[in-house]
Amino acid sequence: MSFDDLFRKDRPNRGQLFTRRSNQKKTSMKSGETKEELSPEQREALLRALKARFEKNMNRHKDLEWANVKAKLEAKTEQLWSLNEMERTGGEPDVVGHDKKTGEYIFFDCSAESPNGRRSVCYDREGQESRKEHKPENNAIDMAAAIGIELLTEEQYRALQKLGNFDTKTSSWVQTPSNIRKLGGALFCDHRFGHVFTYHNGAQSYYAARAFRGSLRV
Repeated sequence: MSFDDLFRKDRPNRGQLFTRRSNQKKTSMKSGETKEELSPEQREALLRALKARFEKNMNRHKDLEWANVKAKLEAKTEQLWSLNEMERTGGEPDVVGHDKKTGEYIFFDCSAESPNGRRSVCYDREGQESRKEHKPENNAIDMAAAIGIELLTEEQYRALQKLGNFDTKTSSWVQTPSNIRKLGGALFCDHRFGHVFTYHNGAQSYYAARAFRGSLRV
């Protein structure tokens, strides 16, 4: 399977998807906080950061031009808010692909290690609520939905690793197929010893060195 195949919008998704409701305010990661448009200053700061990262890592998006990406971003207010949340929580989002059929650009969290602002979380709310003690404040599925992104699938995670070495000291939750999740498990990945590994834990587990990486179409 080619890298571009992972970005086909009509491609069946084996993992768990997040329902996004349009025309509604969305609660962000902090209780009571709602999704709002960025201020002009925030928007400009974000675009500067994205441009710098785009130009520094051209191997992630060969044959793509920043001017075209910027034009798309400036027309997508909602996605800009999501990208800002990805940035704010340490994800360092960058363009990793372009869906020629839809014209959408695909952003992944490209921080060297699992995003620092999303760590110590269970896989989903069911796992979080099943803990009788020491419950973390949040879970990966709810955080991703609040930001407006989707967890990477295992295939997407492995595609990301072809663009560099990520999670050499940390690990990241990935979308877990329903048949595994029904039995109480959840998947995560990391990069060790020159290889990408996929593991399993109970969905209720959480670790200081594990967060999640997300994807966003713009």
